Amino acid sequence: MSTLSERVLGAPAGAYVDREVDIAFAHDGTGVLTQAALREMGVERLPHPERLRLVFDHIVPANTGTTATLQAELRGYAKGSGIALSDAGSGVCHQVMSEGVVRPGTVVVGADSHTCTLGAFGAFATGVGATDMAAIWASGATWFRVPETIAVHLSGRLSGAAEPKDVALACVARLGMEGATYRALEFAGEGAAGISMDGRLTLCNMAVETGAKTGLFYADAVTVRYLASYGLAASPQAPEDCRCERTLDIDLADVVPLVAVPHRVDTVREAEDLAGTHLDQVFVGTCTNGRYEDLARFARIVRGRKVAVRTLVVPASRAVLSRAIATGVLADIVDAGCMVATPGCGPCLGAHAGVLGEGEVCLSTANRNFKNRMGVGGEIYLSSVATAAASAIAGEIAVPEAV
Repeated sequence: MSTLSERVLGAPAGAYVDREVDIAFAHDGTGVLTQAALREMGVERLPHPERLRLVFDHIVPANTGTTATLQAELRGYAKGSGIALSDAGSGVCHQVMSEGVVRPGTVVVGADSHTCTLGAFGAFATGVGATDMAAIWASGATWFRVPETIAVHLSGRLSGAAEPKDVALACVARLGMEGATYRALEFAGEGAAGISMDGRLTLCNMAVETGAKTGLFYADAVTVRYLASYGLAASPQAPEDCRCERTLDIDLADVVPLVAVPHRVDTVREAEDLAGTHLDQVFVGTCTNGRYEDLARFARIVRGRKVAVRTLVVPASRAVLSRAIATGVLADIVDAGCMVATPGCGPCLGAHAGVLGEGEVCLSTANRNFKNRMGVGGEIYLSSVATAAASAIAGEIAVPEAV
């Protein structure tokens, strides 16, 4: 009997395997480095361009002439090589790949550490560096050491104001930032069925914050319905009675709103303990929490009210933005006094569009709060969307009410 990682990669944990890669993608930052590595390798023709994607998301729109020039060169390379390009404004690579691209049982590799997000579909999805990505583009394949698996057994249902982001923070706090190094986190148990696809993407997204190689959910009825909405057929994956390295039990009913405090993702406290903490900025978005479900939750809380601190909302993709416009969610967000930026990573990586100043404090729905990440001298707290919305209204960290 096999774990899901063993099943997809076709070998037991600890084995080394060579595997064809079904989807390989890079973004505007790592794409430039991948292109340079291919040039150094002397690769002129890519054997499987139909498997490759470039997504401009990290610095969009371009913030300097240098950035614009590099992006222009990468556009030209994509066109000449037959690589599908999702240009600036399309959204975050992981979200774009989740919109009818990734299917259960596939091997997905991205030149970004949060590629593990896509394990939510029952795929083996992991991140690599730009040089490794160049080798994948040049050959169509790569090697893996099949990871040991930590089973994250979910029971019960979320209640009150808790949401999947709080579960992710609880998981990171329990395991620590190195507690699952080169492991696969398999989210399973009867509680998994009650988590939406957007929530599953959030949980898998933050698997890497424990050092994990990937995070996975088994494809089930939720997965099948989601992919059917994009015109894709998929079959469920039934869990087997397999050997796991260890099991982490989480009762969803016990999860409460949580906040990771600077400067570690695994330093987590209950939001109630941090209530009243001064904020200069609230940021809602990223590959962790910029999906439609997140924006709709935020809008329900701020509707008819005004934010008391500068608040930036960045949809994770153009599709998310379009849906938010069509349903009135975006109008509620704008009417509350929030800023809305181009779909993409926004200020998450500290490049532009919301960078913090010296001594400023931000409450973010992103996945990392490392020192100086969003601006030299800035401090980052991480929370769920509901906590971010309640805090934006209060102008300080606040505990959300059940919605």
